[in-house]
Parts: sequence; C-alpha cells; structure tokens
Amino acid sequence: MDQASTIDIKKTLMLLRDWAADLGFNELRITDTDLSSYTNNHRSAIDQGLHGEMLYLERNQDLRYQPEKLLPGTTRIICARMNYLPREAETITRLQTPERAYIARYSLGRDYHKFMRKRLTQLAQRLEQHIGSFGYRAFVDSAPVLERQLAEKSGLGWIGKNTLLLNEHAGSWFLLGEIYTDLPLPLDQPLGKEHCGSCTKCLDICPTKAFIKPWLLDARRCISYLTIEYKGSIPLELRPSIGNRIFGCDDCQIFCPWTKFTEPSSESDFNPRHELDSALLTELFLWDENTFQEKTSGSAIRRCGYECWLRNIAVALGNAPCDKHISTVLQSRLQYPSELVREHTRWALDQQQKK
Repeated sequence: MDQASTIDIKKTLMLLRDWAADLGFNELRITDTDLSSYTNNHRSAIDQGLHGEMLYLERNQDLRYQPEKLLPGTTRIICARMNYLPREAETITRLQTPERAYIARYSLGRDYHKFMRKRLTQLAQRLEQHIGSFGYRAFVDSAPVLERQLAEKSGLGWIGKNTLLLNEHAGSWFLLGEIYTDLPLPLDQPLGKEHCGSCTKCLDICPTKAFIKPWLLDARRCISYLTIEYKGSIPLELRPSIGNRIFGCDDCQIFCPWTKFTEPSSESDFNPRHELDSALLTELFLWDENTFQEKTSGSAIRRCGYECWLRNIAVALGNAPCDKHISTVLQSRLQYPSELVREHTRWALDQQQKK
C-alpha cells in the first residue's frame, strides 16, 4: 500500500466508521490476521465430525486459519456487524403457536449475503475514492473465513457458550461481514474475556440438546443444521423436539439474557416477506415447487431446497395438535415422487393419529 505513508490513518478510520453507519452497519472494528489461538479448537471439532455433512468446513483449512493466504497481502480485517431482528417479528409467541411455522428470524426477508457484501464493497469503494487504490475483498459467509473468531478478536463481542458472538449492547441478533485489506489501519482490542458467567440458559433450552458442553456444538443434533444443511432423513428421536421450526432455530438466542439489549433493525431488507413470520404450516405445505421458487426468490430459505422444505414442514405438522385438516393436507403428499417427503409425511400422519 504505497499511500500508507501519506494518508492520515486515524482520520481515515473515523471516516470509515461514519460511512459504515451510513450504510446500515451498527459497529465496525479492526483486527489482524493472527488466528493461531483458535485453530486447535476448530480443528478438534472437525476431527470429531461435529460438523456433520458440512464437508466444506473440512476444505481449505490453511485459507481459513491464515487470512493472508486467502487474499495475499492482507494485514488487517475490517469486521462489521448489522442488526437484523425485524421490529414486528415475534419469537416466543410464534414458538408457542404450533400450527404456525417458525422460521429463523434472519431469513424472513432478503438473503443477507448479497446485500451485506454489496454494502461492504461500497464501503471499500468509498474509501478508495478518498485515499486511492488499495487491496481489499469483502466477505459475508461466502468463503473460508472464521467470522466469529475474527469478530471476537476485533472487539465486536465475545463468543458465548452457544458458540454465537455476543455483544453487551446488541445480544446476538446481528450478522457479520468482513473486508480483508492491506491498509495498515490501527488495531482495536478484544474485550479480553467472555461475559456469560455461570449462565447456561442457552445450553439448557436447546430443544435437541445439541450442546456437548459450553462452547461445543454437535451440529448433527442442531435444528438449524437438520432443517437447512442436512439433506437426509431427520433422525426419528429428534423429530418431536423440532416442534414447528421449519427453517433454522433461534432458541439459544431468544432465551439468552444479553438479547434483551437488542435494538430492532431499521433495514427494510430484513422485514418479513410473504407473511412468513406468521404463516400456517398447512398453507406452506401446499405450496407447489413453482410457488416455493417464487416466494423464496432472493431469500436464504432457498438453501434448503423444495424437497427439504416439505420434509421440514411434514415434521412440524406431525408435532402440531391433532387436527382433521392437518391430516387431510398430509395425505395429499403421500404419493409425492420423493421418498424422503413420503417417509416424513407418513411419520407425521402417524403422530396425528396417536393424539
């Protein structure tokens, strides 16, 4: 970076934070590329197979642990967070309404990956206009990047017992993004310690008991993994615990004491679309594939695919209170081409008939 000796770095950082706020980010901090203190724990979890079938986590380990290899020349990571909880989106109330779907609150609106990455790129471009050319690349869960670890190092918060990044002013209802750069920006300091204390609410509330111990999650039991990443048959013993959660799970956030400090997002892109924050399970189960594609266009929900969408809803319908209409709707999928869907539908009908 040949401009390093001629620009006012501290003033540049102040401008960067102001511009980040203009672009909707709630906080921005800077760290370096040294992740050596995190690599052993991360490798251990992978070696134990706790990542399930997320095989991408096994690949590119050197790029994940050494950011300068992912983008040569990188010396600093700009870490940013953006609150995403919609103002009107209910959490506990929706979980307690078993005939309606619960969808992870980050996925009710537009897919955050694209628009957050675009804004981070805009932030870098604005800085480039101010100081001249420099090296950078923006990431939002889009490459082998240890996001939470970098964010913790930067001082954006601490990694809680539920493995999520927590912030004393915002809980965990926020998303993370990074800009790798060669700019010699001044470093922020990490908090130095976590602030969970003796609290274990997140671990105790987990419906499927997916936490082996504090800070260690078995993804193979996690509802978010089972309903989004996993493409097979959901284990029978876990199905009743899934309740009405058809895409993701927020329980370990909802019941965390720190989330009481969360401020709702002002970003319209996070607002629920197609009434997905209150939809009846039976209505969603009757969507044909074209409707699914239309309603989830530009949404993170696309990640699970239509077949697993039906699989997930079938489980939730099996967990719903006994209802003749639910049984009728389930019967409409008994001849569906996918055996995965048929099997979960048969299970759901059996659960309905037992009630």
